[in-house]
Amino acid sequence: MASSLTKASPSAAHEKTFLGHPVGLATLFMTEMWERFSYYGMRALLVLYLVSGGADAATGSQGGGLAFTAATATAIYSVYVAMVYLMAMPGGWFGDRVWGARKTVAIAGGVIMAGHVSLALPGQIAFFVGLLLVALGSGLLKANISTMVGHLYKGLDDSRRDSGFTIFYIGINVGAFAAPLVIGTIGETVNWHLGFLLAAIGMGVGLVIYLLAARTLNPESSVVPNPLSPAERKAVILKALAVLAVIAVFYGAVAVAGMFTIKWALYPITIAGLIIPVAVLVRIKRDKDLSAGEQSRMSAYIWFFVAAAVFWMIYDQGGSTLSLFGDKNSERSLFGWEVPTVIFQALNPLFVVALAPVFAALWVVLARRNREPSTIVKFSGALVLVGFSFFLFAIPLNQTAGNDTKVTMWWLVLIFLVQTVAELCLSPVGLSVTTKMAPQKYASQMMGVWFLAVTAGDCVTGLLGLADVKLDGVGVILFQAAAAVIAGLAIYMYRKKVDALMGDMK
Repeated sequence: MASSLTKASPSAAHEKTFLGHPVGLATLFMTEMWERFSYYGMRALLVLYLVSGGADAATGSQGGGLAFTAATATAIYSVYVAMVYLMAMPGGWFGDRVWGARKTVAIAGGVIMAGHVSLALPGQIAFFVGLLLVALGSGLLKANISTMVGHLYKGLDDSRRDSGFTIFYIGINVGAFAAPLVIGTIGETVNWHLGFLLAAIGMGVGLVIYLLAARTLNPESSVVPNPLSPAERKAVILKALAVLAVIAVFYGAVAVAGMFTIKWALYPITIAGLIIPVAVLVRIKRDKDLSAGEQSRMSAYIWFFVAAAVFWMIYDQGGSTLSLFGDKNSERSLFGWEVPTVIFQALNPLFVVALAPVFAALWVVLARRNREPSTIVKFSGALVLVGFSFFLFAIPLNQTAGNDTKVTMWWLVLIFLVQTVAELCLSPVGLSVTTKMAPQKYASQMMGVWFLAVTAGDCVTGLLGLADVKLDGVGVILFQAAAAVIAGLAIYMYRKKVDALMGDMK
C-alpha cells in the first residue's frame, strides 16, 4: 500500500513531514526539480547546438546551429557552466545582504525563465543574451535554495541533515533525468529552439510551485542576515556602475577596432573564474571577525574546495567531451532505434535517483555502528573514482583515434555509472558540510563558495578549449585521470589533519 509523502511526525502528531523531514523540503524539492529540468535540458543541447552545421558535427545531425568547432564549443560550454556557479557567489551575497534567501530565489526563477525564452529566439545575439540570463538567474537561485534546505533543520547536529540534503539531491536529479528525454530529444530531433522553449516552460512550473507553497518554508529564509546600510548600498551601486562602464568602454574599443572574436569574451571570464575563487577564500579566511573555531574550520574547508575543483574539472565534461564523442564515435542502435545523443545525459541523474537512497541509508547504518567514513575520506574516494572513469574513457578513445571506428555505447553507460558513484560520495556531502562549516557571517555566501569549486574546475577545461587543446586526445584524458587519482590519494594521507581542523563538524 502506497504511503503519503506527508505524514505525522513521531515528535509532533500534528506536524506534517515529507519522508520524515520538514514539509518545506517538499517545496524546495519540487522547485529545484523543475529548475534543474529547465537547466539540464538546455545544457544537454548546448554543445550539440554549438557545433551543428559545422565540420565537427556528427554526420547526419540536425543543422541550424552556430557551426563552432568542437574546441570552441567545449570552451563556451565550460565557461557557461563556470559562470552559472560563479554567479552563485553574488547570489549568496544578495541573499545575505539585500533580499533574503526566499525573495532572491523567486526573482531568480523569473530571470532564468526569461533567459530560456531568449534562447528560443533565432540569432547569436539572442542566444548569448539567453545564456547570460540563465547563468545570472541560476547563480541567484543555487546558493540560496540550498541554504534554505539548511534552515529547515533545528541545529547543525540534527541527524536528518545529511539525509535531507540527499533527498533534495534526488529532486535535482529527477529533473535532470527528465530533461534530456523531453527537452533534449525534441531539441535534437525536431528543432533546437523548441527545446529551449520547453526549458522556459519547465522553469515557469517550478516558479509557480515555489510561490504557492512558500508558507511551508522556515521564516528564517525571509530574513536578511546582514542587511546593507544606506551608505553601503550607495557604494555598491557606484562600484557596479563603474565596473560596467569600464567593460563597456573596453569592449566598445575592441569592436570599433574590428578585433572582437568570441575568445575576447571568453578569456577574461575564464581567467576571472580561476582568480575569484582564490580571492574569496583568502578574504573569508583573513576576516578578523571569525572566531578561532570558524578559522580552523575554514582551513579544513580549503581541502574540500580543492578536491571538489579537481572532481568537477573531469565530471562536467560529461556534457561536452563525452557528449561529442558519443555523437560521433558511438554505435547507438538499441533494438533498431537510433538513440539520440542527448539521452546519455539522462544516465547520470537516473543512476543518482536509483543509488542516492542506497547511499543515504548506508551512511545512516554505518553511523549507528560508528563506522561511517569521515567527510574527507568520502571526498578522497570520489576523486579516485572520477579519475578511474577517465582511465576507462581512454580505452574507447584509443580504439577510435584516427579512424572511423565506432564503439558500443555501453562504454558511455559504464563511465557515467562510475562517475555517479563518485558524485554521491562528494556532492550531497559537500553541500551538507558547507552549511555546517560556514561562519555565521557568511551563511548564504559560503554556499556560493562551494559552487565556486565548480567554476574553478570548469575554467581549467575552458582554458584548454580556448587554447585549442584536443580534449578528447588519449594523452590529455590520461593526464586528467592520473591527476585526480593522485589528488585523491594525497588528501587521504592528510585525513587526520583535516579532521582535527574540522573539530566537531565532521
